[in-house]
Amino acid sequence: MELRQLEYFMAVCKEMHFSRAAENLCTTQSNLSQQIKFLENEIGTPLFDRIGRRIALTDAGKIMLEQSRLIFERIDYMKGAITDLQQMEGGRLDIGILPGDGDLLFDALLIDFHRSYPKLSISVTETMDVYEQVVNGTRDLGVTTTPSHPDERIAVIPLFHEEFALAIHKDHPFAKIMSIPFEQLEQLKMVMFGSEHQITKIIQHCCQKKGMSLNNPIVTSTLSTLLSLIEQGVGASILPKLLLDYLDRDNIAVVSLRNPTPSQDICIIHRTDKFMGQAAKVFISELQSFIETVMARNTRSIGS
Repeated sequence: MELRQLEYFMAVCKEMHFSRAAENLCTTQSNLSQQIKFLENEIGTPLFDRIGRRIALTDAGKIMLEQSRLIFERIDYMKGAITDLQQMEGGRLDIGILPGDGDLLFDALLIDFHRSYPKLSISVTETMDVYEQVVNGTRDLGVTTTPSHPDERIAVIPLFHEEFALAIHKDHPFAKIMSIPFEQLEQLKMVMFGSEHQITKIIQHCCQKKGMSLNNPIVTSTLSTLLSLIEQGVGASILPKLLLDYLDRDNIAVVSLRNPTPSQDICIIHRTDKFMGQAAKVFISELQSFIETVMARNTRSIGS
């Protein structure tokens, strides 16, 4: 049994059509059919039921397809491991993050990481589909909310527990208070992200539990615009407290929310069945250290 025969078999399974598979493989249909026949003769049973011009996998063909996928996954893993061993700092790292997290998690970190690994190409994409893109292999790593029922191929590495707070202009009366009940948000003009944003979903969930709604919020898609509106006194917003403490804007006061305090758990995810290079492992470690440093600095700031 040759790998080429398995590649041909996989190509036919993908198209369920011999001529299209042959075209994709840049070979003739007769050669493709011959290689599949060699494979069937070797295992002693047909892999395809040929029904007129249509084909379908036999039970043996289904087993062959499942095992062939595993074989090629291991081959890809082996190639990745050898390439990583040779390059160490080379290659590409594709990371998906939730919108807005770049301002906290990546801006400062990426500068230092690039200095340490100048040969590594890093792509960071803000998307609401972080989990789905890691599952389908579009991203190598994802920084997102902790999934409730992750795919068995997904590894979940806890990163930090994130609480949200009220961000409001420093001259507003609420800015002089340490914390306010969540329902008092009804008294404020709010500026928020759109309904598809993770933060907005969490806030809306809290509102539903309290049987309340926010006062005709102004909606924006960018964090910079939202912060500008708060600084101009146009409205208040709800944002990650860690982010607000990290940004430390002079004209924005941070007020804690209670009953409830909106929160979420943030994690790093990756596929366990895909090769993880040294660069990805180091990046995860650096991100964990960076978050610990930011949280420790904010704790000291509060203490002083």
